[in-house]
Amino acid sequence: MKSFLFGAACLGLSISGASAQSLSAEQAQSIIAGCSAFALDNGRSHAIAVYDPGASPIAVLRMNGNSAGAMLFSMEKAKAVAMWGFATSGMEEGAKNTPGFQFAPGVVTVPGGVPVYSSDGRTFLGAAAASGDAPANDVACVEAGIKSAGFAYVRNRE
Repeated sequence: MKSFLFGAACLGLSISGASAQSLSAEQAQSIIAGCSAFALDNGRSHAIAVYDPGASPIAVLRMNGNSAGAMLFSMEKAKAVAMWGFATSGMEEGAKNTPGFQFAPGVVTVPGGVPVYSSDGRTFLGAAAASGDAPANDVACVEAGIKSAGFAYVRNRE
């Protein structure tokens, strides 16, 4: 135990809890509610996942008509964004421009995963993703959910 505490102290880690800001369960549910409302308004159905910055799930929803595979894919997209800090559409571009990137751990090269930022766009709070429809529709759904919940999204930072 002493070596762990020493290592944590040397790395500047907080043992009592996470120091990074994250979405609450209620905020994650609000993103999902906005995304699902957008989907229903457009006659679509998605599987939706919201993850924290540590790549752990906060909330998930599989709307009617989606398979377990679509649910797992939305979760993988959200996890990838949480791990890498940028949208899966950027991972798609990265795979085209960086040999081998598509094989890096946690990379998903299909659009539909989007980072969630504070309303001012400065603080990374987590990731949201959708699957079950065309990738552009998955992205539109997630962005609508993030916006309706009062947060910002950044597709890709330069």
